[in-house]
Amino acid sequence: MRVFATRRIPEAGLEILRRTGEVEFGVEAEDELVPRERLLEGIGRADVLVSLLTERIDREALEAGTRLRGVANYAVGFNNVDVDAATELGLPVTNTPGVLTDTTADLAWALLLSVARNIVPADRYMRQGRYKIWGPSLFLGGDVSPGGEERRKVLGIVGFGRIGQAVARRSIGFDMRVLAYDPPMREVIEETEGVEYAEMDRVLEESDFLTIHTDLNESTRHLISGPAFEKMKRTAYLINTARGPIVDEKALVTALRERKIAGAGLDVFEEEPAMAPGLADLDNVVVLPHIASASRDTRNKMATMCAENARAHARGERAPNCVNPEVYERGAYRRRASS
Repeated sequence: MRVFATRRIPEAGLEILRRTGEVEFGVEAEDELVPRERLLEGIGRADVLVSLLTERIDREALEAGTRLRGVANYAVGFNNVDVDAATELGLPVTNTPGVLTDTTADLAWALLLSVARNIVPADRYMRQGRYKIWGPSLFLGGDVSPGGEERRKVLGIVGFGRIGQAVARRSIGFDMRVLAYDPPMREVIEETEGVEYAEMDRVLEESDFLTIHTDLNESTRHLISGPAFEKMKRTAYLINTARGPIVDEKALVTALRERKIAGAGLDVFEEEPAMAPGLADLDNVVVLPHIASASRDTRNKMATMCAENARAHARGERAPNCVNPEVYERGAYRRRASS
């Protein structure tokens, strides 16, 4: 068996892949993208494809894999893979769900606290040797807990899956009110103690902190754009650790520059790795290089899950984390698995 991995994954997963078959990498360097021609050539030689979110696995790429048995995506999200085309071609697609829930929720809170309390500019101020004397107006930020105002702050959560729920649990220690918007999860929201279901406009209007945890699809692309920023409080903060295109980044730059909202914390971007023009110049935004799941334990677990999915593809077995399980009933899959 030949496994083509677009880029390296942690060693915990590579050990499993090497026991599965010969492993080929699209690129060796951590910070390089796979050239399209190299991607198609590698897929063409592979029995199993291990892909990362950084590579677009579209119909052309899938059709290049004439001997492919499956795609193992090293991520919870899989919007980089054309799942409909994969199903049609008889290819099971897998992801790594659940494992990064707590790690991502932790980072969402790290961003929330950092931007609210001006942690990054204050750190830069110290490193530049500019701190001369304490002053009562030095780096004034916003309270997350009731604080001096003695008012419970409102945390608005858009998307109430595993990560959204984990973020809500962490709000208890800050004595916050929690509003959540996720129509398919309304019953879960209403059954969760301390969380109130609210429609999107109310979440926008009442939230002191708005955090995004929904999937990227046609209904959520640019869900947070100019009209949304007009509804938000001028003292509100936006946090996005989900997918970049959920937020209209150009509109966000305008909102931050004009102080329509107080600040933002971003781990994902619309045209990653690029940022919208002007975003990096603003002092009321914290920007991170997509590190929400970047703890050693979590990334190793993701690698293990991904490799176990790949091994199942290679063996013609049902993979543990298949996102298109209906593919197993298709003749196209049976032909691939038996070849």
